Formats: sequence, structure tokens, C-alpha cells
Amino acid sequence: MKDTIAAISTPLGEGGIAIIRLSGMDALAVADRIFVSRQGKPSDFPTHTIHFGTIGQDGDLIDQVMLAVMRAPRSYTAEDVVEINCHGGLLTANRILSLCLQHGAQLAEPGEFTKRAFLNGRIDLTQAEAVMDLIRAKTDRAHQAAAHALEGHLAVKINELRDRLVTTLAHIEAHIDFPEEGIAPDTRQKLLAAIESTLESLRKLLTTAHEGKILREGVAVAIIGRPNVGKSSLMNALLGQSRAIVTPIPGTTRDTIEEVANIRGIPVRLTDTAGIRKPRGKIEEIGVQRSRKSLAHSELVLHVMDVSRPFSAADGELADRYASKPTIIVLNKIDLPKKMVLPKDFSRKHSVAVSALTGDGLELLKDKIELLTRSGTIARSEFDFAINERHAAAIRHAIKSLAGAIDEMNRSAPLELVSQQLRIALDAVGEIVGKTTTEDILQKIFSAFCIGK
Repeated sequence: MKDTIAAISTPLGEGGIAIIRLSGMDALAVADRIFVSRQGKPSDFPTHTIHFGTIGQDGDLIDQVMLAVMRAPRSYTAEDVVEINCHGGLLTANRILSLCLQHGAQLAEPGEFTKRAFLNGRIDLTQAEAVMDLIRAKTDRAHQAAAHALEGHLAVKINELRDRLVTTLAHIEAHIDFPEEGIAPDTRQKLLAAIESTLESLRKLLTTAHEGKILREGVAVAIIGRPNVGKSSLMNALLGQSRAIVTPIPGTTRDTIEEVANIRGIPVRLTDTAGIRKPRGKIEEIGVQRSRKSLAHSELVLHVMDVSRPFSAADGELADRYASKPTIIVLNKIDLPKKMVLPKDFSRKHSVAVSALTGDGLELLKDKIELLTRSGTIARSEFDFAINERHAAAIRHAIKSLAGAIDEMNRSAPLELVSQQLRIALDAVGEIVGKTTTEDILQKIFSAFCIGK
């Protein structure tokens, strides 16, 4: 990593400030060539100081800036880092970046600053991934989980499990190296108990994968129902803003509308669908097709019914379409006289009576959404982090190997076979924090980052 890299680290467009970041062994030298200040040259500045000056070349002033110096290893990348704070604006930031590239820096790849932080040992892979989770967090709960991972909470747990595997493996290999001493039955039982304990800890950790998927990706929720039952009104009420057009005219919504709502700390991707019915015209046909597709891809269904109208066969036909999905029957318009009587099979489903117009029942509906979304997951307080799919795949691999090791121990197989399974599990757990990794894994992780991070 001899190259010095540079990139704009703030979003492109107009703003109060923009930040151009440099990192590498020549970061200060590049800054010396483009920064002018009465206080001297950046290469002479003490670490963790910020200085006022100008950026330009050959008498051409680009901007007045504040330049921060952070010397290795006390920086984000553990290399020499320079951050130039200029006035916000696409042209100004790009001209300064261009000047950095002209004077020896290379344009950073996506996630390269964070990748260098990992490769230089300042953070592990779980913390690197937490950086992106923190940036993308849509709710306080998601932000909290990412912040805890960034602090190293997940890494501590993984390293603890890894240390337990190393200790168990060391005991087993000691018996392999000195076979004449044999292995006493009580010793075998202690080693077996240690493996089983680690296996159970990994299984508990794996249960956070569902929580992690929810926090990172949100939950796909389709709002369905006959035309004019209040689907759009319900979506607006859950969002707390007027997003979907609401009129008394049946069929106002002719296309699917998707927005993310924060419900009890869960990012819920609400899709307001066109009323699923026999279409009248080509445009409505396309809208109905998209509604059916949204229903097929949804993880939770809100079936909205108008209680001021009698139950109809169309409601039953819709129910048949989502029979296999978790569902909440939303009995809307309770502010109007009730005319609907639900069949017995509907009365056994989760149902909530609401008025999207007045807001009555909405809090109870949010409670139901949270309940069904988190169904089968651990309690929030058991862990303060939530693993991602990469972590889950590695843990599943480790669990499989540990289960194999336990089988070998139970049938008194040669300890070499047990050791082999433990080593596979050790490598799998090590992948999570980056103790064992490949360039392909690193490329997949950091290519998802934005340039400048």
C-alpha cells in the first residue's frame, strides 16, 4: 500500500463544506505542493492540528480552506492522513481533488480508506462492515446495533469464541502429540463439554441473523385490499405524511408506491398496491400486475377491509393469494357505522380495528407489525449486535464442523479427526473478524462502500 490515495469524502452537490481526504506515505508531500499558509507547510504541522490557508496552483486560487493533519498511526487508516475542508460545491471539491491527483495521489477505490484501516490492523472486518451499516441505518435501533459493532462488541464475542476453540484444539493436539499417555475418560468428557458449549454459543449468535437482516434491509410489507378500502390512507398514517394520493374515487392508486416507515425501530418497506381486481384498461392492468408481484415478494401482508361495507367474495379471493404469508387483517374505517361480519376463518387471523382517518388503533397495529416481524427472533436485550449474512454463513460452517467433532468424540474416533473438524471451525470463525480471509472476501465487502470512505 505505497500509493497515496485521495477522494471526496462528503456527498456530491451543494453544501456548507466538502472534505477531500488523502491517505498514504506521500499525503503530506502532496498537501505541501497545493496548500499555502502563513503557518508553514503541512509536513511541518504537528499531528491532529487544523490550519487555515488556500489551495491553488500557479497563482490560481481555488478556495480558502481548513487543512487537518493526522499522522500515522493515529488516524482512520493508520497512515498519514490529510483532510481538506473547503466550501461545499461540486466544482470546488472536484478541482481540489484534481489538483491532488496531479501532484501524485491516486483516486481511491470504493471503501479503500476503510480497507486500509483493516489491513493496517486498526479495525477488524466486523468493525469495517459496521461503518457501512452506520451510514445506511434508517432507524435508531439499526444505528445502535451498528454503533455497538463499530465499538467492537461483536468482535469481542467472536474472539472469545475463537479463543475457546484454540484452547480446546491445543488440548486435543497435545494428546495427539503424546499418544502414549492416552486420554482419560473424564478428560474426553471435559473436552466434549467445551466443544458443546462453544457450539451452543454459536447457535445463539446465529439467531441474531434474522434481526440483522431486518435492521439492515427492512421488512417488505404489502398493503392490499379491494379498491377504496383506505389502503393509501393507511400508508399515509403509518408514514406520518401524505405520500399516496387519497380520493373517494375507487381505483385512485394505479401503480405501486413504496416508502420506508420507522415502526418500533424497524425499517418497514410499505408498498401501497393498486386494488387487485379485474382491470379496466391497459394502465390499470399493469398496476394490478405490479400489485400481485409486490404481494408475492412481501414478507408481511396488511389486508385492509372497509368495515362500513359488507364482506365480499373478493375479500376471500384476496385472502387465498396470501394464505402462506404472515398477515394482519386491518379493519379500517371504524369511525363509520359497521356493516362487515368476518367469516370464522378470518376471525382466527391477527386483526386490528383502526381508523386511518382519525388514527384510532394505529399504535396497536404497529405493535402487531413488530410482533410478527420479530416472531421467532431473540429478545432485544440478549445481544447488543446483529450479525449479517456473511457472518451467518461462516457461523453455519463452524456449527457444522463442531457438530462433526462432537460426533467423532462420541464414537471415540481418533483425535486427529476431531482436530481436523475443530480447525475447520476455527478458520470459519476467524473469517468473521478477518483472522483468516481471502482477497475475494475483501473485494466483496469493500466494493459495497462509497468512494471516499
